[in-house]
Amino acid sequence: MSDILHQLGYAAAYGGVGLVLLLLGVVLVDVLTPGRLRHQIWIERNRNAAVVLSSALLSVGAIVFTAVISTYQEFGKGLAAAAVFGLFGLLLMAVSFWVLDLVTPGRLGELLVDPEPHPAVWVTAATNLAVAAIVSAAIY
Repeated sequence: MSDILHQLGYAAAYGGVGLVLLLLGVVLVDVLTPGRLRHQIWIERNRNAAVVLSSALLSVGAIVFTAVISTYQEFGKGLAAAAVFGLFGLLLMAVSFWVLDLVTPGRLGELLVDPEPHPAVWVTAATNLAVAAIVSAAIY
């Protein structure tokens, strides 16, 4: 029973770190796109914004998942690795967004919240997932 309680504590700690990173992912996408993200997705039902946010959340989840399953023997180091690699993934996603914005026509943030479907959404989502794959591979 003691093992189960310890594992439950570990799961709660990793879950807490994961939830904080997911929240930071929401904030990051909100900062990178014009307008209020909550309004764009839940009120205006903007699919472009929803796809970009979803890809960011899936990416953060993949990075944290990889950090957890390949964790260090010491719980503290494993928790720190999940937090650090998660933050690093978010930073790389922001950098990839800015680079993509520089090398493509128009303002990427505005295209991503346009009510009309736009292919740039899929490119941005794929970039987020690629960043997560790269960071996850580096962890593993």
